[in-house]
Amino acid sequence: MAAPLKLISHKLCPYVQRAVIALTEKGVPFERIDIDLASKPDWFLKISPLGKTPVLVVGDKAIFESAVILEYLEETQGSPLHPADALERAEHRGWIEFGSAVLNDIAGFYAAKDEATFKAKAAQLEEKLARLEARVAAAPWFDGEKFSLVDAVFGPVFRYFDVFDAIGDFGILAGKQKLAQWRRNLAARPSVRGAVSADYPALLRDFIDRRQSWLSQLQAGKRKAA
Repeated sequence: MAAPLKLISHKLCPYVQRAVIALTEKGVPFERIDIDLASKPDWFLKISPLGKTPVLVVGDKAIFESAVILEYLEETQGSPLHPADALERAEHRGWIEFGSAVLNDIAGFYAAKDEATFKAKAAQLEEKLARLEARVAAAPWFDGEKFSLVDAVFGPVFRYFDVFDAIGDFGILAGKQKLAQWRRNLAARPSVRGAVSADYPALLRDFIDRRQSWLSQLQAGKRKAA
């Protein structure tokens, strides 16, 4: 009998969303346990050496770091999301790391304290996404007809822009037609939609407010104007 899976989660964490999407695509049952990262319970700190989500608890063992969790699921569960070819698989792993770099830039974007830093972070994001535009197939997924772990990684990336776009047009995705199509395809995918709760947009807006950043100010201004 397979060990029960528990996914320790935070409602806004994009790395958690990757794992949820992969588990859902594979049809693997699991229990999701949300915690407050601002007040981490002692039991969580004991199983998460880095103090970060996600953590996948398999029986009495804890696996931390989303990339490791994704690889474990590939090795132990059916419905593979990696390509069968070793070279293609390696390339996909590279783009997964690229997705993590994009998330780091997004964090810099929403945390930037002044306009100059904010614009610099927006430019970094635009440059990375231009590189992605040159690679993605969007037919309908990253590499064609088969949904992959790269798709699982970028579903949470584009979800941020649903809230960012409501604040303003920052030009980050402008002119990137393949990314626009891919973004729409991902947003309609049940596993991607179901990776967050219905209150995700409100939680993200509140998170941005609490950053006291340049984007926080823009969001407050937009709210007043409305």
